Amino acid sequence: MIRKSVVKLCSLFIISSLLLVSCASKKDVVYFQNAGDYETIVSDNSHTNKFKIDDVVTINVSTLDPQASLPFNLFKGAEEGGFRPEQLDYIIDKNGEIDFPVLGSIKIVGLSPEETKLFLKEKLSNYLKDPIINIRLKNFTVSVLGEVSRPGTYPVNGEQITVLEAIGLAGDLTIKGMRKNVMVIRDFNGTKVYTRIDLTQKESLNSPVYYLTQNDVVYVEPNKSAVTSSVLDNRASILVSIASVLITSTVLILTRQ
Repeated sequence: MIRKSVVKLCSLFIISSLLLVSCASKKDVVYFQNAGDYETIVSDNSHTNKFKIDDVVTINVSTLDPQASLPFNLFKGAEEGGFRPEQLDYIIDKNGEIDFPVLGSIKIVGLSPEETKLFLKEKLSNYLKDPIINIRLKNFTVSVLGEVSRPGTYPVNGEQITVLEAIGLAGDLTIKGMRKNVMVIRDFNGTKVYTRIDLTQKESLNSPVYYLTQNDVVYVEPNKSAVTSSVLDNRASILVSIASVLITSTVLILTRQ
Protein backbone atom coordinates (compact mmCIF):
# COMPACT_ATOMS: atom_id res chain seq x y z
CA MET A 1 0.00 0.00 0.00
CA ILE A 2 2.78 2.39 0.96
CA ARG A 3 4.64 1.44 -2.22
CA LYS A 4 1.68 2.36 -4.42
CA SER A 5 1.28 5.70 -2.68
CA VAL A 6 4.93 6.56 -3.19
CA VAL A 7 4.74 5.63 -6.88
CA LYS A 8 1.64 7.80 -7.32
CA LEU A 9 3.30 10.76 -5.64
CA CYS A 10 6.37 10.47 -7.83
CA SER A 11 4.22 10.17 -10.97
CA LEU A 12 2.28 13.26 -9.95
CA PHE A 13 5.59 15.05 -9.44
CA ILE A 14 6.68 14.24 -13.00
CA ILE A 15 3.36 15.26 -14.61
CA SER A 16 3.27 18.55 -12.69
CA SER A 17 6.81 19.38 -13.83
CA LEU A 18 5.91 18.79 -17.48
CA LEU A 19 2.83 21.05 -17.26
CA LEU A 20 4.87 24.09 -16.25
CA VAL A 21 5.12 25.25 -19.89
CA SER A 22 3.25 28.51 -20.39
CA CYS A 23 0.54 28.59 -23.06
CA ALA A 24 0.07 31.28 -25.71
CA SER A 25 -3.21 33.19 -25.64
CA LYS A 26 -5.42 33.87 -28.66
CA LYS A 27 -4.24 37.48 -28.91
CA ASP A 28 -0.70 36.23 -29.52
CA VAL A 29 -1.50 34.11 -32.59
CA VAL A 30 -4.39 35.76 -34.50
CA TYR A 31 -3.56 37.99 -37.47
CA PHE A 32 -5.18 41.45 -37.99
CA GLN A 33 -7.10 41.40 -34.71
CA ASN A 34 -8.31 45.00 -35.01
CA ALA A 35 -9.87 44.57 -38.47
CA GLY A 36 -13.68 44.76 -38.32
CA ASP A 37 -16.19 42.72 -40.31
CA TYR A 38 -16.65 44.00 -43.89
CA GLU A 39 -14.17 46.77 -43.17
CA THR A 40 -12.64 48.37 -46.25
CA ILE A 41 -9.03 49.43 -46.01
CA VAL A 42 -7.61 51.68 -48.72
CA SER A 43 -3.87 51.19 -48.67
CA ASP A 44 -1.56 53.97 -49.77
CA ASN A 45 1.40 51.63 -49.66
CA SER A 46 2.95 51.93 -53.12
CA HIS A 47 5.95 49.80 -53.96
CA THR A 48 8.33 49.50 -56.88
CA ASN A 49 11.42 47.32 -56.87
CA LYS A 50 14.71 49.08 -57.55
CA PHE A 51 17.81 47.43 -58.96
CA LYS A 52 20.64 46.76 -56.50
CA ILE A 53 24.33 45.96 -56.83
CA ASP A 54 24.94 42.29 -57.79
CA ASP A 55 21.44 41.94 -59.27
CA VAL A 56 21.20 39.63 -62.26
CA VAL A 57 19.11 41.25 -65.00
CA THR A 58 17.87 40.03 -68.36
CA ILE A 59 17.39 42.75 -71.00
CA ASN A 60 16.01 41.97 -74.44
CA VAL A 61 15.79 44.58 -77.19
CA SER A 62 13.62 43.90 -80.24
CA THR A 63 12.26 45.82 -83.25
CA LEU A 64 10.35 45.06 -86.43
CA ASP A 65 13.75 44.50 -88.00
CA PRO A 66 15.46 41.68 -86.04
CA GLN A 67 18.81 42.34 -87.67
CA ALA A 68 18.80 45.96 -86.56
CA SER A 69 18.27 45.08 -82.88
CA LEU A 70 20.67 42.12 -82.89
CA PRO A 71 23.79 44.15 -81.92
CA PHE A 72 22.00 45.37 -78.75
CA ASN A 73 21.52 41.90 -77.29
CA LEU A 74 24.13 39.64 -75.69
CA PHE A 75 24.19 36.04 -76.90
CA LYS A 76 26.38 33.07 -76.07
CA GLY A 77 27.83 31.60 -79.24
CA ALA A 78 26.63 31.97 -82.82
CA GLU A 79 23.43 30.63 -84.27
CA GLU A 80 24.14 27.20 -85.67
CA GLY A 81 22.01 24.40 -87.05
CA GLY A 82 18.82 26.42 -86.71
CA PHE A 83 19.21 26.72 -82.92
CA ARG A 84 18.91 30.16 -81.41
CA PRO A 85 21.90 31.09 -79.23
CA GLU A 86 21.43 31.55 -75.50
CA GLN A 87 20.91 35.12 -74.35
CA LEU A 88 23.22 36.26 -71.58
CA ASP A 89 22.27 38.15 -68.43
CA TYR A 90 23.77 41.35 -67.03
CA ILE A 91 25.21 41.61 -63.53
CA ILE A 92 25.15 45.05 -61.91
CA ASP A 93 28.70 45.77 -60.77
CA LYS A 94 29.90 47.53 -57.61
CA ASN A 95 29.54 50.88 -59.37
CA GLY A 96 25.90 50.16 -60.13
CA GLU A 97 26.58 49.76 -63.84
CA ILE A 98 26.18 47.16 -66.59
CA ASP A 99 28.22 46.93 -69.78
CA PHE A 100 25.57 47.28 -72.49
CA PRO A 101 26.36 46.49 -76.14
CA VAL A 102 27.19 49.56 -78.26
CA LEU A 103 26.17 51.95 -75.46
CA GLY A 104 28.96 50.89 -73.09
CA SER A 105 28.68 51.28 -69.32
CA ILE A 106 25.31 52.54 -68.15
CA LYS A 107 24.20 53.03 -64.55
CA ILE A 108 20.89 51.40 -63.61
CA VAL A 109 21.28 50.82 -59.85
CA GLY A 110 18.44 52.51 -57.98
CA LEU A 111 16.19 52.46 -61.06
CA SER A 112 13.01 50.42 -61.36
CA PRO A 113 12.52 48.12 -64.38
CA GLU A 114 10.09 50.64 -65.87
CA GLU A 115 12.53 53.53 -65.36
CA THR A 116 15.29 51.43 -66.94
CA LYS A 117 13.10 50.79 -70.00
CA LEU A 118 12.52 54.53 -70.50
CA PHE A 119 16.21 55.22 -69.96
CA LEU A 120 17.27 52.64 -72.56
CA LYS A 121 14.67 53.76 -75.08
CA GLU A 122 16.08 57.25 -74.90
CA LYS A 123 19.65 55.95 -75.30
CA LEU A 124 18.69 53.70 -78.22
CA SER A 125 16.64 56.31 -80.07
CA ASN A 126 19.71 57.26 -82.12
CA TYR A 127 20.07 53.67 -83.35
CA LEU A 128 16.62 52.04 -83.41
CA LYS A 129 13.08 53.04 -84.28
CA ASP A 130 10.46 52.23 -81.63
CA PRO A 131 12.44 49.54 -79.81
CA ILE A 132 10.61 47.10 -77.54
CA ILE A 133 12.53 46.46 -74.33
CA ASN A 134 11.78 43.62 -71.93
CA ILE A 135 13.53 43.56 -68.55
CA ARG A 136 13.42 40.84 -65.91
CA LEU A 137 15.15 40.52 -62.55
CA LYS A 138 16.57 36.99 -62.37
CA ASN A 139 17.74 36.81 -58.74
CA PHE A 140 14.52 37.83 -56.95
CA THR A 141 14.56 35.62 -53.87
CA VAL A 142 13.45 36.09 -50.25
CA SER A 143 14.53 34.14 -47.17
CA VAL A 144 12.15 33.26 -44.33
CA LEU A 145 13.82 32.07 -41.13
CA GLY A 146 12.92 31.33 -37.52
CA GLU A 147 9.62 29.98 -36.24
CA VAL A 148 8.03 28.96 -39.54
CA SER A 149 7.10 25.51 -40.80
CA ARG A 150 9.55 25.44 -43.72
CA PRO A 151 12.40 27.96 -43.28
CA GLY A 152 14.45 28.58 -46.40
CA THR A 153 15.12 30.79 -49.42
CA TYR A 154 12.35 31.04 -52.01
CA PRO A 155 12.43 32.35 -55.61
CA VAL A 156 9.85 34.95 -56.62
CA ASN A 157 8.37 34.51 -60.09
CA GLY A 158 6.53 37.82 -60.35
CA GLU A 159 7.66 41.41 -59.86
CA GLN A 160 6.57 41.74 -56.24
CA ILE A 161 5.77 39.72 -53.12
CA THR A 162 4.32 40.68 -49.74
CA VAL A 163 5.62 39.57 -46.35
CA LEU A 164 2.43 37.50 -45.93
CA GLU A 165 2.99 35.72 -49.24
CA ALA A 166 6.59 34.98 -48.24
CA ILE A 167 5.43 33.55 -44.93
CA GLY A 168 2.86 31.50 -46.85
CA LEU A 169 5.64 30.00 -48.99
CA ALA A 170 7.35 28.97 -45.74
CA GLY A 171 4.19 27.21 -44.52
CA ASP A 172 3.05 29.96 -42.11
CA LEU A 173 4.34 30.75 -38.64
CA THR A 174 4.36 27.97 -36.08
CA ILE A 175 2.27 28.37 -32.95
CA LYS A 176 5.49 29.46 -31.24
CA GLY A 177 6.22 32.30 -33.69
CA MET A 178 5.97 35.88 -32.40
CA ARG A 179 3.49 37.55 -34.74
CA LYS A 180 3.81 40.93 -33.08
CA ASN A 181 7.50 41.31 -33.78
CA VAL A 182 8.41 39.94 -37.22
CA MET A 183 11.70 41.39 -38.43
CA VAL A 184 12.54 42.22 -42.05
CA ILE A 185 16.24 42.68 -42.84
CA ARG A 186 16.83 44.65 -46.02
CA ASP A 187 20.16 45.25 -47.72
CA PHE A 188 20.60 48.05 -50.22
CA ASN A 189 24.10 48.24 -51.64
CA GLY A 190 25.79 47.30 -48.38
CA THR A 191 23.51 49.23 -46.02
CA LYS A 192 21.34 46.97 -43.86
CA VAL A 193 18.03 48.21 -42.46
CA TYR A 194 16.13 46.32 -39.74
CA THR A 195 12.37 46.92 -39.60
CA ARG A 196 9.81 45.20 -37.38
CA ILE A 197 6.19 44.56 -38.31
CA ASP A 198 3.20 43.58 -36.14
CA LEU A 199 1.08 41.09 -38.07
CA THR A 200 -1.65 41.10 -35.42
CA GLN A 201 -2.64 44.63 -36.47
CA LYS A 202 -4.20 45.74 -39.76
CA GLU A 203 -1.79 48.70 -39.89
CA SER A 204 0.92 46.24 -40.93
CA LEU A 205 -0.51 46.46 -44.46
CA ASN A 206 0.94 49.97 -44.68
CA SER A 207 4.37 49.04 -43.34
CA PRO A 208 7.31 50.05 -45.56
CA VAL A 209 8.40 46.39 -45.53
CA TYR A 210 4.97 44.88 -46.29
CA TYR A 211 6.18 44.54 -49.88
CA LEU A 212 9.53 42.76 -49.95
CA THR A 213 12.47 43.47 -52.23
CA GLN A 214 15.01 41.06 -53.66
CA ASN A 215 17.15 39.25 -51.07
CA ASP A 216 15.10 40.46 -48.10
CA VAL A 217 15.26 38.25 -45.00
CA VAL A 218 12.14 37.71 -42.88
CA TYR A 219 12.94 36.50 -39.37
CA VAL A 220 10.25 35.25 -36.99
CA GLU A 221 11.29 35.30 -33.35
CA PRO A 222 10.24 32.53 -30.95
CA ASN A 223 7.71 33.64 -28.33
CA LYS A 224 8.13 33.23 -24.58
CA SER A 225 6.37 29.87 -24.71
CA ALA A 226 9.00 28.51 -27.10
CA VAL A 227 11.89 29.83 -25.01
CA THR A 228 10.32 28.53 -21.80
CA SER A 229 9.58 25.11 -23.27
CA SER A 230 13.16 24.71 -24.53
CA VAL A 231 14.44 25.42 -21.01
CA LEU A 232 11.84 23.20 -19.39
CA ASP A 233 12.60 20.35 -21.79
CA ASN A 234 16.05 20.13 -20.23
CA ARG A 235 14.69 20.57 -16.71
CA ALA A 236 11.97 18.00 -17.32
CA SER A 237 14.49 15.37 -18.41
CA ILE A 238 16.47 16.04 -15.24
CA LEU A 239 13.33 15.84 -13.10
CA VAL A 240 12.28 12.59 -14.76
CA SER A 241 15.70 11.12 -14.03
CA ILE A 242 15.50 12.25 -10.40
CA ALA A 243 11.97 10.87 -10.05
CA SER A 244 13.04 7.54 -11.56
CA VAL A 245 15.87 7.28 -9.07
CA LEU A 246 13.49 8.14 -6.23
CA ILE A 247 10.96 5.53 -7.32
CA THR A 248 13.62 2.85 -7.74
CA SER A 249 15.23 3.66 -4.38
CA THR A 250 11.88 3.73 -2.59
CA VAL A 251 10.80 0.39 -4.07
CA LEU A 252 14.11 -1.21 -3.08
CA ILE A 253 13.80 0.08 0.48
CA LEU A 254 10.22 -1.13 0.81
CA THR A 255 11.00 -4.58 -0.58
CA ARG A 256 13.73 -5.04 2.04
CA GLN A 257 11.36 -4.29 4.90
